This record gives sequence, structure tokens and C-alpha cells, in this order.
Amino acid sequence: MLYFILAAALTALDQLVKFLVRANIPLGDSVPFIPHVMELTYVQNTGAAFSLFSGHTWALGIVSLLVSLVLAAALMKPVFRHPVGRTCLAVVLAGAVGNLIDRFALGFVTDMFRTLFIRFAVFNVADICVVVGGIALCLYACFFCDKLEPKPEVPHDAPDTDG
Repeated sequence: MLYFILAAALTALDQLVKFLVRANIPLGDSVPFIPHVMELTYVQNTGAAFSLFSGHTWALGIVSLLVSLVLAAALMKPVFRHPVGRTCLAVVLAGAVGNLIDRFALGFVTDMFRTLFIRFAVFNVADICVVVGGIALCLYACFFCDKLEPKPEVPHDAPDTDG
């Protein structure tokens, strides 16, 4: 339950930031955020990352829905038992749901963070969750899962299968 609360809180933060941007910044305009580092630029993205598959909002929405259902099932199962693994799943779930809400409710994803020190795609809180959570999940699965996940208990009277 705690991990679903985390996912809901991050999704709510994403939706709040997107609402504030849509309410206060005209489409295509920018306002300073962190001088010389980042500004807030209101962009409507009908595609995926870097505007790939632009105009395919509904198809991307279906993919987001399926991914969200798989992530929620992985949290309920649980695929990972350690809090680090479960937190990573919850963060990715929040990002998937945040952009899913935009796709179905608005027909586009609201993006706003534009870096000034490097040419990069405009992104949002949900994108941050997907990227940071996804990288952390991969690192956890590759390097820490074997060490941190509890091992299934083997009964003492089980036959020795090591040969």
C-alpha cells in the first residue's frame, strides 16, 4: 500500500505542475526557472520522448495503460520484496500514470522543463520519474537484487540437488 501511495503522490505532483504551467504560461512561451540552467516552457507533446511518434497519442496512451497495469501487478505480486526494488517500480508507475492521464484527458502530454545549458527535449515530472525510476530499477535488478532480495526458504528435509 505504501508504494501505491508514493506513486499516487508523485502522480499528483506531476499533475499539479502541469496544471500550473497550463494555467500560467501561454503555449510556447517560457519563464525563467533556474537561471542559466533551466526555464519553464509550455509545450504540448502528442508523441513520446523527443516527440517520437508525434500524433499517435491514443496508441501511446494504450501502451502507457498496459505498462501501468504491468507495473501495478508487479507491485501487488510483489516481484521485488525489498523496499528499494519496490520503490523503483512505484516511481516508474507514477511516471507512466502521469503521462497516461494527460494523453487520455487532454490528447497531449504537457511538457515544461527546458534545459538551457544543453540542447535537449522539453520534459515533465512524469518523464523524470520514468527515467530516474527506470535507471534505478535496472541498476537494482542487475547489481543489487541478488544481494537484497530475501531468498526462498528451503525446507531442511528437502533433497540435495547440488549433485
